[in-house]
Amino acid sequence: MKFAFSTLGVPGLPIPDVVRLAAAHGYHGVELRAHPEEPVHPGLGPAERADVVAEFKAGGIEVLGLAGYARVAAPGDDTPVLDEIRELLGLARDLGAPFIRVFPGADPGQESGEADATAARRLGTAAEYAADLGVRILLETHDSHRTGADAIRVLGAVGHRQVGSLWDVMHTWLGGEQPAETYAALSPFLGYVQVKDIASAEDTTPLPLGAGVLPLAECVELLSRRGWDGWLCWEYEKRWYEAAAPLAGLLGPGREHLSRLLNDAA
Repeated sequence: MKFAFSTLGVPGLPIPDVVRLAAAHGYHGVELRAHPEEPVHPGLGPAERADVVAEFKAGGIEVLGLAGYARVAAPGDDTPVLDEIRELLGLARDLGAPFIRVFPGADPGQESGEADATAARRLGTAAEYAADLGVRILLETHDSHRTGADAIRVLGAVGHRQVGSLWDVMHTWLGGEQPAETYAALSPFLGYVQVKDIASAEDTTPLPLGAGVLPLAECVELLSRRGWDGWLCWEYEKRWYEAAAPLAGLLGPGREHLSRLLNDAA
């Protein structure tokens, strides 16, 4: 398995510094938060996109994916959602990123069958754009569809190779799903796995890997036993928790913790 971290943990950090952090601490890739307040977002022009590619190439680090914010199950018109996904896909293509992340994002009062159908319809349409660009769209286990059982209702209906799943281990745990259940649901669709740690269901402030309650060892052992050799991406949510410790000082111990879990699983 290869290790990455998300720039959600280093809000606003310039790309050269992000690449240096990854290289210095033994990470193979970076998930870029694609938002206007960050250095990388769909509004970048061709020259700026080329600069990002050059920085990552020079540092020997991969762009794992772009974490976007399109809400594919949200009520309303399809067009704005599809436009948002299409812009993200174009940016991913230009940066050489194999994946983009989208959220389910159904409204609390929305009927689940309607939300599932809306998400599947939009993802099915977007999959054709994605296929042309060689990028895969990953539906994250999050918000209205936080478990593998929730996500599979959408992904099974789409049935397209360019649409897969992003397993966020915190959300499936918060949803009461065991890692084996999540993996059984998502394994045919799995793009990569987001790891993190928290103190409890009531306190989701990010912690160093291994310092909290999430079943990271169980997840890594399960993935290893099944021969999965994809990416583990540490999503440290510093952007939403200003009081959390800076990520830079945690990256080295975090990689060592993941390496230990892999060795133990082997």
